[in-house]
Amino acid sequence: MDLQEQYEFFLQEENLLELPDFLNELNISDVAQLIEERWEDASSIMAMLSIHRAASTFKILELGIQKDIIHEMHPLKTAALLNELPADDRTSFLEELSPKAVRELIKLLNPEERKITLSLLGYPEGSVGRLMTPDYISVQADWTIAEVLEHIREVGQESETIDVIYVINDQGQLVDDVRIREFLLSPPERLVSELTDSRYIELNVYDDQEKANQVFKMNNRVALPVVDNNNILIGIVTIDDVLWVANEEFSEDMQKMGGTEALEEPYLEISIFKLFKKRVGWLIVLFLGEMLTATAMASYEHALDKALILSLFIPLIISSGGNTGSQASSLIIQALTVGEVTLADWWSVMRREIISGILLGTVLGLIGFARVMIWSQIFPDVYGAHYFLVALVVGFSLIGVVLFGTISGSMLPIALKKLGADPAVSSAPFVATLVDVTGVIIYFNFAYFFLKGTML
Repeated sequence: MDLQEQYEFFLQEENLLELPDFLNELNISDVAQLIEERWEDASSIMAMLSIHRAASTFKILELGIQKDIIHEMHPLKTAALLNELPADDRTSFLEELSPKAVRELIKLLNPEERKITLSLLGYPEGSVGRLMTPDYISVQADWTIAEVLEHIREVGQESETIDVIYVINDQGQLVDDVRIREFLLSPPERLVSELTDSRYIELNVYDDQEKANQVFKMNNRVALPVVDNNNILIGIVTIDDVLWVANEEFSEDMQKMGGTEALEEPYLEISIFKLFKKRVGWLIVLFLGEMLTATAMASYEHALDKALILSLFIPLIISSGGNTGSQASSLIIQALTVGEVTLADWWSVMRREIISGILLGTVLGLIGFARVMIWSQIFPDVYGAHYFLVALVVGFSLIGVVLFGTISGSMLPIALKKLGADPAVSSAPFVATLVDVTGVIIYFNFAYFFLKGTML
């Protein structure tokens, strides 16, 4: 029987008493899958789990399901669940709720957990402070290995991870971080100070979460210490939390790159009105941008009257520029996100894109030139007697538009990041709209240059 069938079997009256044991023996991922498939039973399934397994399951569920569970679960069970959740996971959940809901749920926490949660919520949104957990193990440099191991046995159960032990001084300042294997392989009488080398990597509590992601990528660590501006150790960030943030940011960037605001809820759970609000703003901006294209074309109405043939190539020209601009924008946004490119690399990026734009534009320009020349031989009346000049206009326009598209598509994300905005806002639709306007201007200026005195 599959998971659903097994669950249905235990739902029968004669087997109902065995259902909690069945649920508690499942893997956490299987329980989460069952809840997602039977979301209408989510709160009752969670209520039958042991509190530790309920917390482990809750933190891997989708936000929408988490909200439903908290809304439907008995207050006593909700209080136990929230108190059992790791501080960082609890903070991540609470910061997605309305201020009123947060105030009500914080009342359910015990004094110690309430203090920790309010402290974490006090840090700026998107900072490492919102991501860290205060559950870690710290020791003093003058302790022996035996004392350290005894301390780990006493408090290790409450720690987020024991893979790394943090060494602090009498003022609580971070001195070093030491892997657990160093303690396990050292003689009991050895001092902690003999294992330290002060070559640790730390995060500041006010650092951006994106920086934490970059530091984890550059260093083979399962956790990193978090310090305040006085180097006081106040928490740690673990790799699972950073991966969760990276996944959330990736989803947001993909939505923004598609020309919409980021969705805070799963697509099928967000209301139609909210979805409308997320999409309509950018559509209006892009529509107004395209109106500039119409304005630009209107200024060349005289040229179109004289050489109507030019209108045939407008879609070809502006779409080529938009496509190359979107390519460049996507590449640079991705490079900025993973740290391959920084703001200081802007000239290197521009130089590469200028060369790329010329090469790409030349290829497309030659294809466009060849297309006009070949077509004029097959259908002599299509482009008229000046088909060679028309081919030159198309060819050079493609080079110019593609070059502009690559430069603007690559520089716009960097400029937005420099201004403190999200580079993902410079999405493919936005760049395409920008290049459409300039593409029309470039195209008609080449037309005037080559066709003046003949067709114009």
